[in-house]
Amino acid sequence: MDKSEYRAVIKFLVLEGQSAEQVEERLTAVYGESSPSSATIKRWVMEFQRGRESLEDDARSGRPSTSTSPENIDTVHKLVMENRRITLHETTGLSYGSIHNIIHGKLHMSKVCARWVPRMLTDDMKLSRVTISGALLTRYNAIPDDFHFRIVTSDETWVYHYDPESKQESMEWKHATSPKTKKSKATRSTKVMTIFWDSKGVIHIDYLPHGTTMNGKYYAKLFKQRRQSIKVKRRGKIRRGILLHQDNAPVHTSRIAMTAVQECGYELLPHPPYSPDLAPSDFHLSPRLKKHLRGRIFEDDDELTAAVEGWLGDQNVDFYRSGISDWQTRWNKCVELGGDYVEK
Repeated sequence: MDKSEYRAVIKFLVLEGQSAEQVEERLTAVYGESSPSSATIKRWVMEFQRGRESLEDDARSGRPSTSTSPENIDTVHKLVMENRRITLHETTGLSYGSIHNIIHGKLHMSKVCARWVPRMLTDDMKLSRVTISGALLTRYNAIPDDFHFRIVTSDETWVYHYDPESKQESMEWKHATSPKTKKSKATRSTKVMTIFWDSKGVIHIDYLPHGTTMNGKYYAKLFKQRRQSIKVKRRGKIRRGILLHQDNAPVHTSRIAMTAVQECGYELLPHPPYSPDLAPSDFHLSPRLKKHLRGRIFEDDDELTAAVEGWLGDQNVDFYRSGISDWQTRWNKCVELGGDYVEK
């Protein structure tokens, strides 16, 4: 809570005629340990009792600061531009606070980490991404409802018996005297899962048996199982013609898998290489599923699969449809960015 908001509460209670002790009691009851100190409360009660109206601090007297002069700002800016990894202590002879104020308050700069990408895209790769995105965008915009009805997308992902939370996800607020929380680096048992889904929901899920390798032969076998699932769950979809989307993983592009696609009569949509940002399973479904599972411990495969299928079943149609709709938004952004990766 901002300090001016505390002062507003104190002012209100003083106008009600309450004493400093009563004001402190009320604030402590409501805000607990985050309440202002007793001395601060008494000082502001006295100020408001004397008729003070402003909630802001009084302006400080003394010489104006010269540390943020145009010359110092220009000097710091040049140093940062010459070495973008420079630390605040390495810049100039100014105090740490002054340098911090110049960089953040005057130059409006912040230090960020580089973003990991699947691959540094070449010009040819970017051209491929723009060309394919433009073609799919044109097809989608022609008859959006037809695209939503006919599309089926799939991908493999790993799910874990235990996937520990990241440092950022496990951060908690604590007092200086509070004990630090701990978490163990438990062994993660994995399970490979293939999900086939469309704009209405999940069509088919396959869990790779332990000791089995995901290869072209195994993946091709899934097409027959998936075709039967589509017949049962999506009447009329096969008759209209399936638009199949998958990435360019070797198991997907193997000769036996491509033969299975043709035998099933599916139309395979193009997908640019090294482009998980343009695959709905990668940018929409899998990240949200894994976030739900992260930090939980599953004793065996049955518990894990129950959690996976329970979460997938809890998502409504809008969740799956938005995954396909966001795809169209990403094609647009990819074209606008000249083929660079789309972040969001």
